[in-house]
Amino acid sequence: MVKKKLMMLVSLMLVLSVFLAACSKDKEKVEGVEKEKPDSEKIEEVENTEELSFPVDVSNKDAVLEDGELVYALVTDDPFKGTLSPVFYDDTHDATILSFFSESLLAGDGDYLITNDGAATYDISNENKTITIKIKDGVKWHDGEPVKASDLLYAYEIIGHPDYTASGYVFPTNNISGMTAYHEGKADTISGITVSDDDRTIAITFEAPSPSILSGVATDPVPRHYLGDVTKGEITIEEIEGSDKIRTKPIGFGPYKVKKVIPGEAVQYERFDDYWRGKPNLKSIVLKVVNSATILEALKKGEVDIAGFPTDQYLNAKDVDQFELLGKIGFTYTYIGFNLGEWDKKNKTSIMNPKSKSADKRIRQAMWHAMNNEVVGKEMYHGLRVPATTLIPPALGFHDAENKGRSFDPEKAKELLDEAGLIDVNNDGFREDADGNELIINFLSMSGGEVAEPLAKWYMQNWNDVGLKVQLLDGRLHEMQAFYDMIDTDRPDIDIFMGAWVAGTDPDPSDIYGRESFNNFSRYTSEKNDELLKAGTSEKAFDVEYRRDIYNQWQEMMVEEVSLAPTLYRHDLKAVNKRVTNYSIDPGSPNSDIWMWGVTK
Repeated sequence: MVKKKLMMLVSLMLVLSVFLAACSKDKEKVEGVEKEKPDSEKIEEVENTEELSFPVDVSNKDAVLEDGELVYALVTDDPFKGTLSPVFYDDTHDATILSFFSESLLAGDGDYLITNDGAATYDISNENKTITIKIKDGVKWHDGEPVKASDLLYAYEIIGHPDYTASGYVFPTNNISGMTAYHEGKADTISGITVSDDDRTIAITFEAPSPSILSGVATDPVPRHYLGDVTKGEITIEEIEGSDKIRTKPIGFGPYKVKKVIPGEAVQYERFDDYWRGKPNLKSIVLKVVNSATILEALKKGEVDIAGFPTDQYLNAKDVDQFELLGKIGFTYTYIGFNLGEWDKKNKTSIMNPKSKSADKRIRQAMWHAMNNEVVGKEMYHGLRVPATTLIPPALGFHDAENKGRSFDPEKAKELLDEAGLIDVNNDGFREDADGNELIINFLSMSGGEVAEPLAKWYMQNWNDVGLKVQLLDGRLHEMQAFYDMIDTDRPDIDIFMGAWVAGTDPDPSDIYGRESFNNFSRYTSEKNDELLKAGTSEKAFDVEYRRDIYNQWQEMMVEEVSLAPTLYRHDLKAVNKRVTNYSIDPGSPNSDIWMWGVTK
């Protein structure tokens, strides 16, 4: 699978992504926010929140009902985008939709390392620079055609194509021998990829060996025969991306086929009887969008069977009889991002702007120290979220638990702002910039969710308290697609933005924070960042302790530089109707595979 920002939802994945922290409509600018902390007496607190724990498997062990049907809720307040292709999708909602009908050739284990248990097997050779993948017998596309090695080659030909603009061209894909020349239009083929005569085996050779091959190699094929061939001029990249064949009539080789798509609203799946693993348990699945405000009632009524559950409704759901809650600290972390530059489309690299309002890292450090994330986690999210410390979440084995990040310390924040020359010149309660001019920080955030409005106001009040005048961009919150459009186009009047990343299964963070990654939305760059990211994927990094040390250094550097200020790690909750069986959110469990899911009545 293409290792993107959303790895969690595709394998839980995988997600991840990208789901962004939500905020609902707020008509007031920061000047209109009362300079008082929210009345915490009105928010029910949860004691001993550090002891919260949840099962990862359903309790129902009854026999699977033959030809059962299941309804899966995509909990969102916006329509899904519907770019249903593993090489073009760009958010967690589409990733979830894909997971029912599309899959990678290579499976992963509980540590997110590739195995031979999937639709193909692999071998590593050539001093760890070549991976050879052989497709097993009986692996078919939903239209009955065999899945070929050349279909995986086609995925790479699309991702590496000069006209490709989605976010799949990241490491280790861009480390494939000959990929750079192909991507720059200097070669018609990718020299590092060869396909066997029987079209069952593909060998991919990389410029340099890297442990990311074992956790981040992309093995999602694309049906060349169905979409048309870009390399022969039959269709363009733009035409594929807008085609009904990836919007409303996509095919894959996963356990369920797409029967019908109601754009933005629902997807109906039917069982793929020729699935390579065997006959899936369920006859059909319906995935439908359910508003976060109504999901609890839908679960109580049995209208949906499985749903990602909003943590802000936890207190109302934890004792409901109709379903059970599964949960674990996941890959997601929310953050405050800073607009530090722009994306150079021609050279495909981030460029920092020294005139950015937050160009001085002391301002970014101060804004992190000013945020009281512990209150948010305990009172707004009932203990289901905890203050984040680094940009590698605890779900990954390379999280530095010794690094405490930047704690809530408003006095330290004030000191840093003073040092940066941000002083309240006219005694109006707000600081001017280093040149003595009025400083207004425009804050972009997304609409949706019950906690969102108080969350946005809370952070604005936190910054207000240390003398920073922060106001919502355009005086309001923005729906999800508009939010992404503004981020993707580097709208210049965005100063800070609130979002979330779902980290990939590969611990390499370069696809979010690398100089040449479009997903580096803050546009932060530095030679030290380049050096550490390169070292973390080098041949030496096959030594786990060496790699751990590199990523500890990287986390420490980012706590100092604050290209993003991480705010919260979270429990990922799934609400599951008690009629569901063979379901798990543990990536090491066979019941995490969708074809195993079933119902008992």
